Parts: sequence; structure tokens; C-alpha cells
Amino acid sequence: MRIHFIVHETFEAPGAYAVWARSRGHAASYSRVYQGDPLPESADSIDFLIVMGGPQSPSTTKHECPHFHAAAEIALIGQCVAANCAVVGVCLGSQLIGEALGARFGHSPEKEIGKFPIRLTRDGLANAKFSHFGERLDVGHWHNDMPGLTPNAKIIAYSEGCPRQIVEYSQLVYGFQCHMEFDNEVIELLIANADPALETLASHRFVQQAEALRQNDYADMNAKLFVFLDKLAEEYRAAHA
Repeated sequence: MRIHFIVHETFEAPGAYAVWARSRGHAASYSRVYQGDPLPESADSIDFLIVMGGPQSPSTTKHECPHFHAAAEIALIGQCVAANCAVVGVCLGSQLIGEALGARFGHSPEKEIGKFPIRLTRDGLANAKFSHFGERLDVGHWHNDMPGLTPNAKIIAYSEGCPRQIVEYSQLVYGFQCHMEFDNEVIELLIANADPALETLASHRFVQQAEALRQNDYADMNAKLFVFLDKLAEEYRAAHA
């Protein structure tokens, strides 16, 4: 499969998503917009679009962040959805998917930074792509916002701090507010670039400090992410058979 990543910042790296693509032998291409890479002109060369996170929001303007063009990314996501590509958005990426489908992003009730449990909804438990998650799974978080919901969207998972952790927009399109791609390397990048500094957020009940973030084991959630991505890739192949 032809996987294309949109990466907004060096410290919002694809992590386990990139490991999965390499391990499965998929052809991976990148738009690292923070260093000026262009977006693909169309969905023609993409089977699977993965849009990563970032400190921006869908409402961030070019004046506020010259390398981030929300409208262009939203347009590309819309083309990929229309072309029946597989599409996954992470954090900011999930919010951009919602925007592309006409659903405005919102602010999460709680700031979440660290590793905390998500719980599957009835729709999540009934979805075969998530059957290996169980009812509860500890995953990574680093966010303030959450994706919007279209009329047909299904909430797959939620957390105590955020009611929209995983959203299914269609059988090939998913938004992950949570960060199942975290590994030790990505965590170090995020800690080094945290703004504001983690110490200033100590009063938040769902914010872990640097040492706790470093001590978390991310391997299990990475493995479960890989199984989901395998299932989604198979769904894509079946839809294009």
C-alpha cells in the first residue's frame, strides 16, 4: 500500500505508525510541512493517509503558523475520503478529518498528557477492528481539543477526561484523539518541546510529569495499534478488490 504521512512538527513524529508501515513493507511518503514539504496535489497516489498531530488547531491561521495550511489539508483529506482511501488522523489530524466532513472541532473537558485508560463504547465493542482492545486500554494522550462529530459518526472510545477519544467516520476513516503511536523517542521529543512546561500543569489531574512519562510502557498499545491498522488495511483492500 501507498501510505502518505502529513507531519506538522519534528516533535509530533509518526512513531509507531511509521514502524508499522515499514514492518509491513508499505511504501511510505511524507509531507513534513514544518520543513516546507508540499502536500500531494491529489489523492491519486495515496491508498492510506495518516495525518499526525501538532500544537496547532484547525482554526490556526497562516499568519499564526506559516507552515500550517489548514484549508489545504482539509481539502486533501476530503479528496482522500471521496476516493475511498483509508484515512487516520491523530489528535490535530482527527480534528482536521472532522472539519473535512463538516464537523467543527471542540475543546476537550480536560487537558490530558500521559498514559491513561480509554474505554470502548457499545459501538466500539461491536466493531471488529477494535475487538482486540478489550473494554479498557491504557493509551497515550497529549491534547486540549477533540474532533467534531458528523451525524453518522460513531464514538468508539472515550476517557474520563475526554468524551471523544476514537471516532469512526466511516469504515475506512478514523480519528484518534489519543496517541497510540507514542514510544520513548517520541516522548522525549514532546517533553523537550512542551509548551507550557509540564511543571506548570501539575495541578491538572490528567497530566503526568516528565519522569512518569518516561517510565510508561508503550509497547502494548503500539502492538494493538498495529493490529487495528492491519485490519483497516484489509478493509481497504476488500473495498478496492
